Amino acid sequence: MTAKTTMPLSTRSYLADTLALILFFTTTGVINERWIAGMTWEQVFHARLIGGALMIPVGRPYGMWRDWVMRRATHTRASRLLWDSVALMSFQVPIYAAIIAFSGASGEGLVRGVLGAAVMMLVLGRPYGAFLNGIRRLFGLAPGGQKPMSLNE
Repeated sequence: MTAKTTMPLSTRSYLADTLALILFFTTTGVINERWIAGMTWEQVFHARLIGGALMIPVGRPYGMWRDWVMRRATHTRASRLLWDSVALMSFQVPIYAAIIAFSGASGEGLVRGVLGAAVMMLVLGRPYGAFLNGIRRLFGLAPGGQKPMSLNE
């Protein structure tokens, strides 16, 4: 038996979306916090702890948000790039700003960190979307995700 046949669709969707978010953004968060925002390693550690804790309840809602936003994309590369970036930036930047503020970033460092995150979200929108789709495939899910709260589960 595989995880695909033993786990309900909602569980697989939650696990896939959450795992993808944690793996991808723990790495990129460290880069932004340490070398762009100029946070100390201790502040980076606290930010990653808070970020990791927040990614657990936020992973699946972001996956559903992305699926909803991506319905506007056409099949062209430029359209998918644009809408993946819009989805990521509009959902994650406000959360990220709160994370680094609570972790000790303030003033110019906070502004640089938020602006750095915004640029990173624009650049990483499509790569993260592709990564998310790959993780979803590993869990036996369609690349665009599944309809949330389906009555047929």
